[in-house]
Amino acid sequence: MKRDYPNLCKPIRIGNITLRNRMCSAPLGATDIDRYGTPGPRTQGFYEARAKGGAAIVTVSELTVHPETDGSQMLKLSLATPGQLGAFTFVADAIKRHGAVPSIELSHSGQYAGTYMVDKKKKGELCQYGPSDGVRPDGLPVKALTHEQIADIVAAYANAAGLAKRAGFQMVMVHAGHGWLINQFLSPWFNHREDEYGGSLENRVRFAREVLAAVRAEVGPGFPIELRMSGSELFDGGYDLDEGCRIAQALEDLVDIIHVSAGSYQFGFSVTHPSMFREHGCNAYLAAEIKKHVSVPVATVGAFSDPAQMEEVVASGTADIVVMGRALLADPEIPNKVMANRGDEIVKCLRCFTCMAERPVTQTRRCAVNPRIGREIEGMDFTPAARRKRVLVVGGGIAGMVAAYVAAERGHDVTLCEAASELGGILRSEQAVPFKRDMYELGLSYTRLCERAGVDIRLNTPVDAAFADEFAADAVVVAVGSEAIPLPVPADEDARVFSIDDLYLGGAEAGDEVAVIGGGLTGCECALYMAQKGKRAHVIEMRDELALEDNIRNRPILLAELKAAGVDEVKGAKAQRVTAEGVFVEMAEGERLVPADTIVCAVGQRSRSAVVDELRDAAPFVRIVGDAVRPANITSAVYEAWHAALDI
Repeated sequence: MKRDYPNLCKPIRIGNITLRNRMCSAPLGATDIDRYGTPGPRTQGFYEARAKGGAAIVTVSELTVHPETDGSQMLKLSLATPGQLGAFTFVADAIKRHGAVPSIELSHSGQYAGTYMVDKKKKGELCQYGPSDGVRPDGLPVKALTHEQIADIVAAYANAAGLAKRAGFQMVMVHAGHGWLINQFLSPWFNHREDEYGGSLENRVRFAREVLAAVRAEVGPGFPIELRMSGSELFDGGYDLDEGCRIAQALEDLVDIIHVSAGSYQFGFSVTHPSMFREHGCNAYLAAEIKKHVSVPVATVGAFSDPAQMEEVVASGTADIVVMGRALLADPEIPNKVMANRGDEIVKCLRCFTCMAERPVTQTRRCAVNPRIGREIEGMDFTPAARRKRVLVVGGGIAGMVAAYVAAERGHDVTLCEAASELGGILRSEQAVPFKRDMYELGLSYTRLCERAGVDIRLNTPVDAAFADEFAADAVVVAVGSEAIPLPVPADEDARVFSIDDLYLGGAEAGDEVAVIGGGLTGCECALYMAQKGKRAHVIEMRDELALEDNIRNRPILLAELKAAGVDEVKGAKAQRVTAEGVFVEMAEGERLVPADTIVCAVGQRSRSAVVDELRDAAPFVRIVGDAVRPANITSAVYEAWHAALDI
């Protein structure tokens, strides 16, 4: 078979194992962990999904090696807890039986103990330890580890590695990046010790070498050890790429893979986990440079999902292995699809951070485009329908396409009607905005999936009660979406007022100064886009804060982007009227003019309730999904549509 991506599909030997391809699953936190740090059945299903999807390595994350100095709600592995070794064994078995290599990440948070606690107040009840005495940016004190504690932690790494091997894991990853404890010793910003563990680079790598040597002694020769490190800390005072290369050289004799990530927890979340405002694969240059200085295989990570880009990474020698995290939440089947030359069917990650925002809030995982994530054991697979039914899906936005695809995959006869001339719904507008391109491509992916699943797609076909009666479906899914709320204040005739669709799809040209009325997520993104195009941009919001509906991970990044782009944030301001001069707003201090030659209305969406009401009795089974229920987000639309199709 001729592979579309031959280098990405090529095996590679690591220690005493052979990886089936060059695509691996990054450490991703478990989904159900009990009070003792034991993984539950949902965790097993969570990791097994990536193994079934074809990943070469599936890494379980994060195993706290020394709970005495690293209290948190993470995994722990000890013979003292009955059944715990067995639980880890089941996880390793679930990964291994699908041809993937089970690995586990050995971790210590150091001064960031408590990061994964849902109740953040309890972090203050812990004792945060690090290389040096100090105070965290959030005000919590940090206590320097003693020599005795360091020796105890080193031994704990070895013990955890030995137990992991005993449980059936075939390799281990030692986490030495992102501002965690080993990174804190490596970093001149964190490490101010004056003994043999601080000062020179030789001293700062000593703790890492002791950990890796102890792990090697425990697991024996040939058993692969992967070192995860930040190629550069990417902040003033941290180590740079040049020193990152020297760190890698100083540790390579003790490891089999150097996995190069980027940044530090406190100073660069959106660098370590590249946001939608950064290029895909933006951190690969770090791996490329380190690879020039070491002889062991090098892995790269950071917003990879496009197989063509990953192929180029391996083919060019930038890295030997490509690691994916969020991408394999969105579509665990990426490696299988690449190996089978079905790369154009990949459902790509939106980099919306829904997955990472959910974990600290509810201790679960959720993905905007994949309802099965974290819920793999709940029976959401495409089981064949007991009886083939005639299904009508009304609306070709993301909810309609998902419902049509899932229903067709289950064996139903599905017709999808869309009133417009193109599928995609609200996602179509995202093609205009560079940092939202992934959302537009989601619509393209589902268009292909629907076509290949045999969905009868009828464009330019509005559906009313008469159409539905004549169609005589067994089941109808109503996914007619929402429409923009018109400008709620008076506007002079000579004022240039546009909707988001006018601006993104209708060919409307914005002038030099743009005021966006509505500081929700859509309005903020529009203002940012205008600023990036060189416009003077204002965003007007009647509440005291912007983008309040955004998730806790993406919102701070978006707000930082707005500030960096120079967007004028007019908060606590209620629009009163629009003129050719701009928008007059009422604020606590009185009326003010926000100057603009172009006004964009982004005050929200409303469901197409009239269409919904007309179709409520269109079939024995009727389900309303997505924005047709209430304007929300892609996550809600996808979840509701998926389950509607499973219920038919």
